[in-house]
Amino acid sequence: MTGTLVLAGTPIGDVSDAPPRLAEELAGADVVAAEDTRRLRRLAQALGVTPGGRVVSYFEGNESARTPELVEELVGGARVLLVTDAGMPSVSDPGYRLVAAAVERDIRVTAVPGPSAVLTALALSGLPVDRFCFEGFLPRKQGERRSRLREAAGERRTLVYFEAPHRLAPTLADMAEAFGGDRRAAVCRELTKTYEEVRRGPLTELAAWAAEGVRGEITVVVEGAPEKGAEEVDAAELVRRVRVREEAGERRKEAIAAVAAAAGVPKREVFDAVVAAKSSGE
Repeated sequence: MTGTLVLAGTPIGDVSDAPPRLAEELAGADVVAAEDTRRLRRLAQALGVTPGGRVVSYFEGNESARTPELVEELVGGARVLLVTDAGMPSVSDPGYRLVAAAVERDIRVTAVPGPSAVLTALALSGLPVDRFCFEGFLPRKQGERRSRLREAAGERRTLVYFEAPHRLAPTLADMAEAFGGDRRAAVCRELTKTYEEVRRGPLTELAAWAAEGVRGEITVVVEGAPEKGAEEVDAAELVRRVRVREEAGERRKEAIAAVAAAAGVPKREVFDAVVAAKSSGE
């Protein structure tokens, strides 16, 4: 009989958040695949448990090479436990390749549910939670980041992003340009840790706050685009938004379509505003 792949959530900050089953699985697994073996051993020590099986590394750099090895262990009947540094495996962490390979071989895959920065930030944000989408990390290069944000400008669902602290300020500024400075958002920092902080407000205010410097692990939650007809935007603001997109390299036709979608107005209304502004020399 084939073995079982177990995906286990680990604490995102407070060790006491670890589910009881995590200690049981650490003690009973034949193989523990960890994103960082040193952090795994510190976690096991904090939980008062010693991994009962072999501990191997499984991170972005060796994920492709190690996946076949772990699959062979599973085919041979082993119970393989996969843990990442914090939160659930596969959510912006290693895991997807191993799960996909296991499923392809008809190997049982189960999970020990645990903390998730995505859901924790979403719940604390104060923004709508009935529909949301997780966007992970944005591209590091500004041009690519702005392009990705322009694509999401018309998204109605609440958006959740991960971001590095040193890129937070420029990212929030780019979000303000792409989504509109008045779009509500929440920056969740150091969730469940000693210096946990949730800063809520319009994107322009959050960008100004972040410019002073922010530390820690960051999750950003952004309100979705308003429903059609829900946002009242005057012609001057529509023109400004189109110009921002054009300056970022977007073609006027695409910029007009994106601005119209985000504001919930007909494309013709935005087009007429742009033409009128050009005719008046504004």
